[in-house]
Amino acid sequence: MINVDLNHLNPLEKTIYNTLSQKVLTIPDIKIMQAAELCSCSVSKISKVVKKLGFKNYKQFMNFLYGKDISISFVSNELNRIKQFIDDFDSEIVDDFIDLLHQHERIILFGYGPSYIVTQYFEYKLHTLTSKFSITLQDPLAVKNMADEKSLLIIFTATGAFKSFEDVYATAKDKGSTVIVVSEEYNPSLVNSCDNLFWLSKYSQPSGLQPHEKSRTVFFIFIEEVINRLMQL
Repeated sequence: MINVDLNHLNPLEKTIYNTLSQKVLTIPDIKIMQAAELCSCSVSKISKVVKKLGFKNYKQFMNFLYGKDISISFVSNELNRIKQFIDDFDSEIVDDFIDLLHQHERIILFGYGPSYIVTQYFEYKLHTLTSKFSITLQDPLAVKNMADEKSLLIIFTATGAFKSFEDVYATAKDKGSTVIVVSEEYNPSLVNSCDNLFWLSKYSQPSGLQPHEKSRTVFFIFIEEVINRLMQL
């Protein structure tokens, strides 16, 4: 699990991230010492930014920037896949998610297809536990009407490949909202569609399945952990 959080970076760290994001477009296989030179900083500073962004090491971070796979764990059996996900579950990501919920008065849940059904379930659960305003949407135009500076827009997507969320993100940001994406599968392009990217699982579903054909089991497990934590507060 990785929470790619750009908001926690200071101006220098954001400059380092932005510099490397651009350099990978023209320079292949940037080593950490070369990265430090390109950013006019120390190797230790590069490592600090990598860890602050939520990555385990520099190699994983650069694979993310280059759009490469950062895991080679693929299983075809759904039960085994879910077991591996549960065994590897990181409760800290639930804490990060709940912190964002607490920081906002209004919760807007957004998804397409089966992911929209997931958001409806989450909305129902939130209504039973909190007095916060929450609503589920699947129309980008509705986001424009509902979003404001007090809102947290939560986008659920299994792959991020069915439709781009960049327009939805831009609309919500124009209204002053914070936007997070909860994605099951690794998709580095999603970082351009949110302020925080919660990548839930490194155990992929069969690549032959279309996005709407893939299960949403991981989402429901994550939601239940969030709800269980909220019940304890």
